Formats: sequence, structure tokens, C-alpha cells
Amino acid sequence: MDIDSQLQQQEPNSNALFSHRVHPCEVLKPSDDDQVTIKAVVTVTVTAGGFLSTIGLTRHLEDLGGQTFLLELVSADLDPKTGKEKETIKRRSQRVSRDVEEVIYESEFSIPAGFGEIGAVQVENEHDKEIYIQTIDLTGFPNGSTLSIPCTSWVHSKHYNAQKRVFFTNKSYLPSETPSGLKRLREIELQNLRGNGEGERKTSDRIYDYDTYNDLGVPGGNLARPVLGGKELPYPRRCRTGRPRTEKDPLSEERSTSVYIPRDEAFSELKHLTFSGKTLKSVLHALLPQLETSLVDRNLGFPLFKDIDSLFNEGVALPKPKTNGLFRSVIPRLVEAVSDGQNDLLLFETPAMVDRDQFSWCRDEEFSRQTLAGLNPFSIELVKEWPLKSKLDPEIYGSPESLITTELVEKEIKGFMTVDEALNKKKLFLLDYHDLLLPLVNKVRDIEGTTLYGSRTLFFLTENGTLRPVAIELTRPPTGDKPQWKEVFVPCWDATGCWLWRLAKAHVCAHDSGYHQLVIHWLRTHCVTEPYIIAANRQMSAMHPIYRLLQPHFRYTMEINALARESLINAGGVIESSFSPGKYSMELSSAAYEQLWRFDMEALPADLIRRGMAVEDSTAKHGLKLTIEDYPFANDGLILWDAIIKWVSDYVNHYYQDPTLVESDQELQAWWTEVRTKGHEDKKDEPWWPVLKTPVDLVHVLTTIIWVTSGHHAAVNFGQYTYAGYFPNRPTIARTNVPCEDPSDEVVKTFMAKPETILLNCFPSKIQATTVMAVLDVLSTHSPDEEYIGEIMEPSWTENPVIMDAFECFKNNLKELEGIINERNADTNLRNRVGAGVVPYELLKPFSKQGLTGMGVPNSISI
Repeated sequence: MDIDSQLQQQEPNSNALFSHRVHPCEVLKPSDDDQVTIKAVVTVTVTAGGFLSTIGLTRHLEDLGGQTFLLELVSADLDPKTGKEKETIKRRSQRVSRDVEEVIYESEFSIPAGFGEIGAVQVENEHDKEIYIQTIDLTGFPNGSTLSIPCTSWVHSKHYNAQKRVFFTNKSYLPSETPSGLKRLREIELQNLRGNGEGERKTSDRIYDYDTYNDLGVPGGNLARPVLGGKELPYPRRCRTGRPRTEKDPLSEERSTSVYIPRDEAFSELKHLTFSGKTLKSVLHALLPQLETSLVDRNLGFPLFKDIDSLFNEGVALPKPKTNGLFRSVIPRLVEAVSDGQNDLLLFETPAMVDRDQFSWCRDEEFSRQTLAGLNPFSIELVKEWPLKSKLDPEIYGSPESLITTELVEKEIKGFMTVDEALNKKKLFLLDYHDLLLPLVNKVRDIEGTTLYGSRTLFFLTENGTLRPVAIELTRPPTGDKPQWKEVFVPCWDATGCWLWRLAKAHVCAHDSGYHQLVIHWLRTHCVTEPYIIAANRQMSAMHPIYRLLQPHFRYTMEINALARESLINAGGVIESSFSPGKYSMELSSAAYEQLWRFDMEALPADLIRRGMAVEDSTAKHGLKLTIEDYPFANDGLILWDAIIKWVSDYVNHYYQDPTLVESDQELQAWWTEVRTKGHEDKKDEPWWPVLKTPVDLVHVLTTIIWVTSGHHAAVNFGQYTYAGYFPNRPTIARTNVPCEDPSDEVVKTFMAKPETILLNCFPSKIQATTVMAVLDVLSTHSPDEEYIGEIMEPSWTENPVIMDAFECFKNNLKELEGIINERNADTNLRNRVGAGVVPYELLKPFSKQGLTGMGVPNSISI
């Protein structure tokens, strides 16, 4: 095919990065002696943190007036005479225009007859600094068509790295279908991305490799932490940085203030300069130290509930930072100027939950409802075995039998039915943090200012479809000369029992907060996804259709994970200092990975079935019958799951029309093998890993990954400030034991005289609460450049009418989901999502505006 025959007509669209709608058209074919002269237009984005900022905007723009890029057009075909690659056509580009946002370069190419289809453009950057190229557009073909190549990538300086950058066209190819002229380039590009596993990575590198989580602590002191990843503490792998190992522990890597990620994984300038990037760093590195200055006593709590309320109407005065207006410029939603101009004021927005109903946090019905429609709807499970019994070693942890007995349950449900009947009718449900937390209890209790129990919380499903809490059991294992201690708390009608019940709920909420943040959120979305990204870039070419399907769902994840290692999950970071497991937080995450995580259970239907929250039913909608019909997360999530699986099926079946192509796709198989054997090395021999043999297998694997990065993450992230911004609803830490465990006379006296004081002392301290609130505000906020699922058609998809139609169908299905959610939130029969003062369940609404909205499902884990 000659060069003209390849080209497709592009519809004009102002959004050059994402539209590129190119369609087949009739073209003029030159004779064998004809040449075609075309123009290459290179769009370079002027970025505040990039090459223009470091030496001054004006001077560098003037420097860009010369020959600054060497472009090479690569033919997709081999030379029929020699059987070798055709010689590339080279031209230097020159700047033709500039403005504050972009610089345009042009060059002309004379394409000889018989050159064939253009398959790629190679770029050599002759500047001293890296350059961000947005697009390369080839124009001037005889039929007036344009070949647009979206680059959206940093290009290193040739003075730093002599390797040329290659950008392939929008056409997607399976490895076996790769045009002959591009095969070598396809493999070379992958080799470059893999690196050689040696040396310390530099900011401009684009190298993807694996390492353990060996950079969370500082060996040799209180901040020393064990390496996560290996036989003792299994864990997924993260991106290798190559930083030197520490002298005190050769297994641990030195920490730094800037964690390497491959260059194209970095936040965009827009995201960096707004909430999601710069704001998070500002909160962590500027605001939190100011809070510590203002709130000198780290153990000081809130003496009265009105002091908690004052965070939303009076704020916390902060010393004015040396950089005038620093806080207000980067986090204007949180920090305001004090009228006298002497200080800044940290003033929190009232969370929607408290704004609608100030007292909902203390009511049992809201406590129960949030297990189905709150921040963590992934932990509630059906009781399948009775009596409840621990699987831990009784020689170490004491009696395994639960004190939540048949007699106690039947008394609490007041003869409505027997326990056997309740089990048969699937009426009993459980939040079970007993066996996972109990091994950490004694270690955590050695930390000053916190405590821990193993806990079980039992619920009963009422006739109207809501859950009613029946009992909470708190357990302390044997320690020293003290035997095992356990106690069951139930809703009461006397004052003392009522307050003990509230305290027990506070402990359970702290357990749920820690489990949510460390397991449901961090581990099961952020952490396990990073190996998928690393493997995809190492093993699948940028022109592979599956790479192009997954790429939008990997956007920014590696950078937000690096930020987490830097300041959130690190030793002494926000999680350790403000959540109940303290310095053992990441060990808890490792234990959950070892005991609970398996890829085949991360699909939404499989997760619901595993927890007993659904059963397979071919006659039911989605092929599942929910155990609790009014389960907002599951009901909305299953529609989203079905939309994703339909879109992925259409996409995969188009490219793998011959089912044998899945098994013979070397890049695809290498990716999936590396995910298992390197990215999740500690689980590489598990029998449950799916095998990629057919398109059906591939669809299920891809749908699971896309669900985790979109729906799962959105459901547990963007409601954080709504439900945890008022921390009494979800305290992240319980600082004191319940007063009935080994009570002192002083505690008993205080509890009987003013029980509110005991509860407030159990809650997080002022510094812990305000720290978490500030971080959750940022993490719950959508960036201005957020990309929502089904919103934007990737440039490569516009190349193919079949894929375009499938994506439009996907988009329409998501718009229908929005309407369905609106209808459900207006249905007063759905009492787990509708009611007086109840926050409507909107976390799985696909689209959102920017800011703190409590809705919206981004493509990727980008915050």
C-alpha cells in the first residue's frame, strides 16, 4: 500500500489531543515517478514545570527559533528489493509560532513514490532540556487528509540520552500483524522501557522495573520498618527506583523527597498545579507542620463536642507561613485569611452527612446503613457458619468461641425468629475484624496513645430491607499474666449500657476505618494495580490494542502511589500517626494480602458471591440475586460492571476474531505472565490465577482490572470527606480501652459522672483529626483535568469504526446508569439510600464536575 492509500480523512475538532476522528476516503495515487510533499506540524506544550521554567520563559523561547527537532518518518513496509527496512526520511523542524501555552514547529518532507505507509515518527530532541510534545500532525496529502499522531509525552534531550523517541501511528496491531517495517522498532522500544535493572533512575527516564516496598522506613531507629514483599511479609511489587541501599540495613532503600516514577506517569501540569498534585504535597509538607506548631500537645483531644463543631464554623488559627499566601494559593477551599491579617485560618467545609443531619453519626440505623451504602461497602458479609468461631491458635490467642451466642441473638431479635431460621433465611450479617486484628493487638497496645481489639459486629436483616445491629464483641488476647478478655455489647435501654454501646461502636468504626484505608482502598486498588502498569509497559507495545484499552485506566496511578510512599503510608506518615494499627499498619495490609487477596475474587460479581452477598441466578438481572435487595453499592456497581464487560467484550472480540490469537499473542502472554510472576511474585504459584487462552478469559481479566481502577476505587475514595470528614462518624483511631476492661477507679468514676468525656478521649486527638480531615478533603476532590469513565474516546479508537461504535454504546450505557441512580435516589422504598437526612448514594454516578462532589467515576486511580 502506498502512502496515500493509508490515509484517512480527519473530522476537524478543536480538541486535537482526543478527537482525531479519521475515516477512510478515496485518495489520489501518484504515478511511480511522483513525489508527495507533506508538512509535519509539531505541537509542543509550554509547561510550568518543564523545559521553559528552568531558564526563563522569554530567553528560552528565543532559543527555540532554530533547528530544534530532527524528525524521521518510518515506513511500515520493508524494501521489496532488499528485504530490509526502508531508509527513513529526515528533516529538522523550525519554530513558526508561539503563545503562552504552546509552541508550533514545522518541517517539510518529500515522500518518494513507493515509500509506503507511514508507520511511525522518530524524534531527536536537540534542546538541552526535555520537551513535552502534544501531537505531530502530517498534512498536505493530495486528498487533503491529515495523519495525526498523538504523542502526549516528554522527549528527552539527545545530550542526555542518544536514543531517539519513537511515536507510532494510531493504528493498533497485534504482534503477529505488525507491519514488517515496524517489527524491529516495536521490540527496541520495549527493550528501552524495560531497562537493564541497574543504576539509579533519573527523573527523565522512562524505565519500568520491579522492587519490594523497602523504602517505607528509616533503618536504625524508631522509624525502622520491615521490607514488604517476600516470604515473611508478602506484598505486591512497586516500581524500582534504584536508590542506594542504607548502611544500617542492606535490604532497605534510602528515602528521598522525590520518588522516581517513569517520566510519562507524572501528573500533568494542570493536575500538579491544582488540588490533586501540589495541594496534596502542600497539605503534607506545609500545612501539617503548621498544625503541629499550633496544636503543640499531640495527645490533646476535644474536651466538648462543640469544639469539634468549631472546626467548621470557627476554624483553627495557623501561624502565617514565611511564604505569604502560601496556603491560600494552593488550598483555598481549606485556608482563609484571618481578618486581622496576622494569621491564616484552617476552616473546614461541613461534610454533607453532617450538613443534612447533625446527629446521624450516633444512630444505629446510620451505622448499619453505611455498611451497604457508605465509604466501605466491601466488608459486610453473610453469616454462613454458626456458632461464630476464631480460626486462630487457641494456645496463643485464647478461647476461639465467640460470646455472641444463640441465646443472646434470639433475645436481641426478640423472638422474631430463631437463629437457625435466621441463618436459613439469610438474615444474619457480619463485620468480622477478629482474626485479622487480634494478632496485632498486644503489639499495637505497646504504642503510646492507641489501643486495639479484635472485633465482630453482628447485624440482622429487617423486613424493610435495612440492617439492625445486634451485638458487638471486642476481644483482647492473653498478655503477660492477663488472660484473654472479651465482652459483648448490645443496644441498650439504660444509660450505662447505652454509653458502653456507643464506645463499642467507636472502636468498630476505627477498625473499619483502618481496614478500609489500608486494605479496601490502598491494597486492593492502588497497590495491586501498579504491577499491571509496570508489566504492560514492559511487555506490550504502545501499538498493542490491549495496551491502548488499558492505558486510560493507568493514568497517574504510579505518581499518586509514589506520593503515598513518600508521606502517607511511610513510617511516621499520616496513616501510622492517625490510624489505630499505628506503625503496624502496613503489616496489617500485608497480612490481608496474604490471607484474603486473590485476583479471581476482585471482580465485583465474584466478590459479592464470596461474601455471601449474592448468589448466581441465570434468571436474575446481571445473573446474580442479591442477598440484600436494597444494597446501593452492589445495585449500582453491577450496572457499571455490565457496561464495562460489554465494552471490553466488543473491543476484544474485534481484535481477536480468531480465538487462538489470544494464546499465541506473545506480548499479551508475556504481560500476564509477568503480572503473576514478578508483579505479584509472592502469589505466583497460586492455582486461582486465570489463564489467558480464549477471548472470554481475556475479557474477564481486563474487565476486572478496569473495574478495580474505576468503579471500585471511586466507591471507596470520593466519599471519604462526606463520611469521614466529621470524624465521630468514622474515627480513624481509638485511643483508650472501653471502661469495662480492667477498669481503674478513676475511669469508672469519670465514666459514671460524665461518659461523654470517655468517648471524646477515645476519639482521635486534635492533631490527628485535623490532619486526616485536611488529607481526606484533598483525596476526595476531583481535579480539573479528571477523565471520567466512558467520557473521552482515545485517539486510536477513532481509527476504527467498529471500536468507535462500541465506545459510543458504552458511553450511552453510562448515561443510562446516571438516570437510574437518580431514579433510585428518589424511590422512598429504598431505605438504604433514601430517607430523612440521608446522603443519597451517588458514588458510582459516572460523571462529575470538578471539586468535592461525592460522585464521579474516573477512568483511573488518579488521587
